[in-house]
Amino acid sequence: MPDAFTTHVLRVSSGSSERIVDLTADCEAFLREAADGRDGLLNVFVPHATAGVAIIETGSGSDHDLLAALHTLLPADDRWQHRHGSPGHGRDHVLPAIVPPHATLPVIGGRLELGTWQSVCLVDTNKDNPDRQVRLSFLG
Repeated sequence: MPDAFTTHVLRVSSGSSERIVDLTADCEAFLREAADGRDGLLNVFVPHATAGVAIIETGSGSDHDLLAALHTLLPADDRWQHRHGSPGHGRDHVLPAIVPPHATLPVIGGRLELGTWQSVCLVDTNKDNPDRQVRLSFLG
């Protein structure tokens, strides 16, 4: 029988532009082994001060809408006191207060229990750090 707690770190390259990266297939692949048909919880955690995890619809424009909304809420200008990095980088450090760096999701029968249009996504507005880690943890 698999362990009650299993964890795995994904390495994600988000590139040199603001991006939303769909992690749903990675989460499902992890659960095929870790959950082994059991019920439990999947925790998705990004150990970075400038990225978050969102449960959103992708592919229909919602991911682009989220980035546009973040530009409105957190403009990349010189208003931020945190000033190292590229211009406006201070806003990237405020992002996790709006898009948290974690999500906990139900797993039923070893499968991620998402709504029809929901996807698990990494939200990364920090162009200075393209290499990310995402920790997936299953508690069954």
